[in-house]
Formats: sequence, C-alpha cells, structure tokens
Amino acid sequence: MIRIFFLFTLFIFIFGCSLNKNSKFWTSSKNIDLDNNEFTEKIIVKESAINKEFNSNIRVILKPNISEQNSINRNYNFYGKNNFDSKLQKSSRYKFTKIKNFYQFEPEVSINEKNIIFFDDKGSILQFNENSNLVWKKNYYTKSQKKLKPILQFSNNKEFLIVADNLAKYYLLDLKSGKLIWSKDNLAPFNSQIKIYKDKFFIIDFSNTLRCFSLKNGEELWNIKTENTLIKSQKKLSIVIVKDQVIFNNSIGDISAVNLNRGELLWQLPTQSSAVYESAFSLETSEIITDGKTLFFSNNNNQLFSINIETASINWENKVNSSIRSALLENYLFSISLEGYLIVTEVNSGNIIRITDIFANFKKNKRSRIKPTGFVVGLNKIYVSTNIGRLLIIDIASGRTTSTLKIDNEKIAQPFIIDKELFVIKDNAIIKLN
Repeated sequence: MIRIFFLFTLFIFIFGCSLNKNSKFWTSSKNIDLDNNEFTEKIIVKESAINKEFNSNIRVILKPNISEQNSINRNYNFYGKNNFDSKLQKSSRYKFTKIKNFYQFEPEVSINEKNIIFFDDKGSILQFNENSNLVWKKNYYTKSQKKLKPILQFSNNKEFLIVADNLAKYYLLDLKSGKLIWSKDNLAPFNSQIKIYKDKFFIIDFSNTLRCFSLKNGEELWNIKTENTLIKSQKKLSIVIVKDQVIFNNSIGDISAVNLNRGELLWQLPTQSSAVYESAFSLETSEIITDGKTLFFSNNNNQLFSINIETASINWENKVNSSIRSALLENYLFSISLEGYLIVTEVNSGNIIRITDIFANFKKNKRSRIKPTGFVVGLNKIYVSTNIGRLLIIDIASGRTTSTLKIDNEKIAQPFIIDKELFVIKDNAIIKLN
C-alpha cells in the first residue's frame, strides 16, 4: 500500500511540474545544490548579432571643423575626428624583423611628436622619425629572452618611455636616447594598456590585477586584485583615467574604479553573468573610451554599453557584436561590428540611428573570413583595417565603402594618423600612406 501511494505521489509531482508553465522546470537548465537542498537556475541566452541594414538611406552630417571635443585625449582613450583627407596614393615603410604570430596580438605604437616607436620579433625597440629613418634601436633582453619573442606595450610622457611585456618585465627608457634608466620584474606577465599620470603609471597583468608603480624607480605603490580565471585571454585589457579615478576592465568583463592616489576600490560593475565566467577566455572586450562622464565599450558577446561614471550604473545597452574601439563624434557613437556593419548610435538615448553594411562589396565566400581589426576617423572618411590586409575607406555621411586598398594578404592592425599622414602596422613593417 505504501509503495502504491509513493508511486502515485511521484506521478502527480512529475506531471504537475511539467504542466505548470510558471515552474520553468523543462524550459531551462538547472543545477541542484545538494548541500543546501536548493535548485539554482542557469539561463543562457545568446542574442543574434546584427546581420541587416537599418535606416541605410539616412545621411549623418558632422561639423566640418575639428573641435576641441574631437582632440586626442590618451588618458580617455579618446580618438575623435582627425584632420586627414587623402587619396592614399603614396606609401613608404618602416621595416623591422617579422613578428611571429602577429595576428594573435594587438600591437600599438607610441608616438613622440612626429616619431614612431615600435618593436621587432626579438624585443628590440625602434624609434623612427618622420622620414622613415631610424633614430635609435635598443634591446634589453638576454639571448634566452629574445627566443621567447616578447610582445611589448608602450607609453610615454614626452620625456620617458615605459615598456612592459608578456614576459613579466617592465622598464623605463630615456625617450630621446633610448638609454635604460631602471628595469624590474613582475609576478605575472602584462596584458593591458599603460597609463602614465604624473609620477605614477598603471598597468594590468594576467592575474587581473591592476598595479600602480612609481615612475621614478619602478617600485610598486599599490595593487587591486579582481576575480581571476584559470584560462587567460590574449585580448588586451583597457584603462582610462578620469579625474582621480583609474577605471579598468578585466578578462571576465568586470569594470572597476579605483582611487589613483590611495588605491582604494570605489566601485565595481559586472557586465557578464556567472555563466560567462566559465568561458572567460573567449570574451573579447573593446577598449574603454570616455568623455569624462560616461564610459563606452563593447564585446564579442553582442553587447555595447554606456555606463555612468558617477553612479556606476548602466545608462543603456545595445546588441552590437564588436571587440574593437568605438569612436565618439559629437553626439554619435560610431561602432563597427565583427560582421562588418557600421552602427551609429545616439549617445544620450542609446537609439541606433543607422546601420550600413561596409562589407557589401565582398563576395559571400570571402566575406565569412573577413574581420575588422580597428578604424580611425578622418575629416569625411572612416578608414577600417582588416585581418586580410585590406583597408576600407568609408564615407561618413552615407556609411558606404567607397574604395578598398590592398596593403597585404594578412592582418593589418588598427590604423592611426599623425600630422595628416595615415599609418597601418603589419607583421614586418609600419606603412605610411599619404
């Protein structure tokens, strides 16, 4: 009798749950916490990326002049409109030893007035002048370290050059001569931008730790640890400095703000669910950019965020799939998705104004292999680099690709502009176009 009653009760329980639409018992994956005798629900929703145009006939007209708002602010990662308008007919090259696995990294130059500072496959630091002549070349690695092919990150304050690498080494050079002033080793390799502020500089290592060092002697002043992951992403992390705050991301998508003098955590905002933490190695986030009041960034999880710095809250979130830096121009945010769509968003409201297909000129079988690697904005054009060595020239007003320039057959990194000349980086050269 007891057995019959048990089976009847089990029958009612199973079918009762399955017929109750509010239980979600069969509509989501659940984990059972046996220790606490509780059910925990995990709902994973992957939004589809943008794959069609929207308001494609709308023309976006920007002011013709270069305003103060559009000037470069490196601590904000703010690179607005540049005074550049060229047919890109001439080119010259700064050549160096080919960097192995260039396609895996996001190398950036350091700019010293009109000079360019970069590195080669053995960790040699090179400074070229505006005539493509080598000013100096320095290497501070041992023979065994050179074989490891160090990847370098740079920052300078017009007097000194900070260098940090993926071997956990960081050091200071005299910018004019390249002479070594001091050299230190960290507990973990570095994987972020470097920001200099007065007598300090800031950088994030592979343990998701923001470290503050003295510019004078390289001694660590303080550090802030954030949640770490076992598998490390190669995506470079981002830092901005706003007033007395250092704001940065980590490899699992958290945004943190720290007092730059005391090293105190002011606020932290997660942007990913705990389900994403398990696959953090695949999360790729763009550089954070800011106007001093709001943060803007996107990721390859189909999210574009606007975050209020004062309240540490999300203003709005759009479904844009991009891991490359956006550009803030007047009241518009220009973003390019990994699928090849140029998205223009109204900054205050978060409303998408227009979506155009910048890969429309490529055949379908080739299009699937193309990824944008970055872009820069000129007076009337946007210049987009790709992983197949093509530079796309896009009309800002219409959002249409007007021409395509072949630079190489492999990846070219994000373009940049110095003194009315455009540059792109490939695995063995920096190419100047004018």
